[in-house]
Amino acid sequence: MTAKRVERDLTLREMARKLDVSAAFLSDVEKNRTAPLTKDRLDAVAEILHLTTDEKDAMYDLVGKQKKTVAPDLPEYIMGRSYVAAALRTARDLNASEAEWLKFVEDLKNREG
Repeated sequence: MTAKRVERDLTLREMARKLDVSAAFLSDVEKNRTAPLTKDRLDAVAEILHLTTDEKDAMYDLVGKQKKTVAPDLPEYIMGRSYVAAALRTARDLNASEAEWLKFVEDLKNREG
């Protein structure tokens, strides 16, 4: 977040004000000295910094890793669809490889067009 914030020429204080948090708190977040931002604030960060979809997904993934949990944009989707949890468990039980997952994702993307 820091690099994108600086790239957008936003000071720490300006960003903190836009997120309705203290500059000290935001500094601690940026330096991984405190828990990451909430999903709502992460959404605001993405909007303020004009993040692309890939950049936003990378930000969510990073926060998930920091929290040692699933990325914060996924729980609602997973919990609202029992078949997603079933698919994840099946992949886990069968020890699905990265190649298998990448093919699955590619198949899903191909159905869009």
